[in-house]
Amino acid sequence: MLVGYARVSSAGQSLDVQFDALKAAGCEKLFAEKESGTSTDNRKALADALDFIREGDTLLVSRIDRLARSVGDLETIVATIKRKGAYLKAIEQPIDTSSPAGVAFLQMLGVFAQFETAIRKERQAEGIAKAKADGRYKGRKPTVDAGAVRALKAEGVRPVDIATKLGIARASVYRALGAA
Repeated sequence: MLVGYARVSSAGQSLDVQFDALKAAGCEKLFAEKESGTSTDNRKALADALDFIREGDTLLVSRIDRLARSVGDLETIVATIKRKGAYLKAIEQPIDTSSPAGVAFLQMLGVFAQFETAIRKERQAEGIAKAKADGRYKGRKPTVDAGAVRALKAEGVRPVDIATKLGIARASVYRALGAA
């Protein structure tokens, strides 16, 4: 059986292109999710797909980066598939774990996917550092009105009551008081 798995990183992205490709390739069962690929944590559809496949099945993805962005995660996923007697194929890349050449290509692409992720994080950190140096990066806007927290505390209101009154967590009250 061909089992398809599709993934995009954010809720605003569409799975339609991957669905169309997987259906056109003959997938009888599809699993999909909108989660980051940098980790296998919180990837319920991936876990369900890996639980679902049986001996002789093939897990089909459009591209290997839809499955994993790190060599470690990719190796774990491939080991799980192999242990079940199943295979992995990618539609847009010459990956097919039923052949030695396909396995080798899979491993090379995994290294490049991990490298791409590391480079992207490095560029992002450089951009943030430059924006901070230029005074353009202020970080996330505060979600707690520290002035209101301090004013209520000055009136003798207990932190737990401040939290309730302002609709915030008690830890946020303590953080706001500690920042004063």
